[in-house]
Amino acid sequence: MNPAELSEWRSWPPEGGPRVAPIHLDDEPEVRRLAEYLDRLRMLRVRDLKAGLRLEATSYVGTIRLGSLPVIIRPKLQGAPLLSLLRYAYGLRNLELFSALEQGTSGPSFQDLLIHQLEAELQELLHGGLHRGYVRRDEELASPRGRIDLGWWMRHAGSGRATLRCSYHPRLEDHPLNQVLRAGLDLALRLTDDVGLRTRLHRLDALLQGIRRVALHPVLLERIIRETDRMTAAYRPALSIIDVLLDARGTTQEASSHKKVELPGFLFDMNRFFQALLSRFLKENLRDHTVRDEFRLDKLMAYAATHNPQRRQAPAPRPDFAILRGQRVVALLDAKYRDLWETKLPHYMLYQLVIYALSQGSAGSAVILYPTMTLEAREQVVEVNDIVQGGRRATVVLRPVQLQVLAALVSQRDGVAAERERESFARQLALGGT
Repeated sequence: MNPAELSEWRSWPPEGGPRVAPIHLDDEPEVRRLAEYLDRLRMLRVRDLKAGLRLEATSYVGTIRLGSLPVIIRPKLQGAPLLSLLRYAYGLRNLELFSALEQGTSGPSFQDLLIHQLEAELQELLHGGLHRGYVRRDEELASPRGRIDLGWWMRHAGSGRATLRCSYHPRLEDHPLNQVLRAGLDLALRLTDDVGLRTRLHRLDALLQGIRRVALHPVLLERIIRETDRMTAAYRPALSIIDVLLDARGTTQEASSHKKVELPGFLFDMNRFFQALLSRFLKENLRDHTVRDEFRLDKLMAYAATHNPQRRQAPAPRPDFAILRGQRVVALLDAKYRDLWETKLPHYMLYQLVIYALSQGSAGSAVILYPTMTLEAREQVVEVNDIVQGGRRATVVLRPVQLQVLAALVSQRDGVAAERERESFARQLALGGT
């Protein structure tokens, strides 16, 4: 069956497109459950109507299989600009990908773009030589080395054995860091259908035959990333990509559950990428300010002391970014991966930002930073008024982030002029003005 192809925040079949025979979901319970799951978590809106199946993409991109129907969701920004932003957001190296991925012609899927970068990172690591680590070995040896197990020797003293049980620590490539690397390669192989890419990944896997396969899971990967140091810093870009691939492979089913649902495909939330991108850009280029991620608005809300029978903690809203000058908060920003120049502002986004703005006191303000491909996009301002006493209470600013401009700024450019351009753009995003 031909795949259903759409881009983020678009629907399929497209409005006004050629009429085709209606398509419906496979009449199988697991397919229906998957559709309900994707719809409930707003990863992909799935409506199986009498007139046929209708899909509505959100901020998630990638590929997934709904029974017999493959679905491909592409980001609006593609090719070299998207790759530049991905590399910058996740600290990836500017490695040459084959034929520049034949950008603009072959149109690789989002996960293939990441996997191509992972392949290049692995090639670089192998070219420089894999890191060797000390690994404990407990073996019976004819020529003792390391620490002899005296308890074992006493139990077998009369057996006539010509060996001794020893514990020693040789430096080997087969240690947890490289095992996670190979597990990430296995994951990448399961996520791509590109024949050429799969062939090259199999060749890389053959070069890692001396390294054991392990089950990759978030706890293990988090520990390995945390334990990297200056000796293993070269592994961080590859581990970052594996982290993204693993996260998009499984999604937490409910907020109260730690159970992972393995998707038949790959769906990545671009909100996560957009927030990481802005966080790094603002921190590096707002030199006279401090940028705080996930800033807690403590004391904004509190249960009444006499009316909190469950003794619950007060909710503390968390804007994505707080911009501070010294100890004073000068701006609250929230990153929303939705083009609010082309689409309407959802009520839930507005209400969330109104709370942030009201927390700033009289005439407070809060900002939504949203991505756009439209260079003509300008700031929009929503005023929050006091309908009883009159006057303005707060404002919510919708501020566009032109992705093409940002991609050009974060590309490898040196010099005072380029540095000033980045600083000027960061100030405009955080504090407004031109």
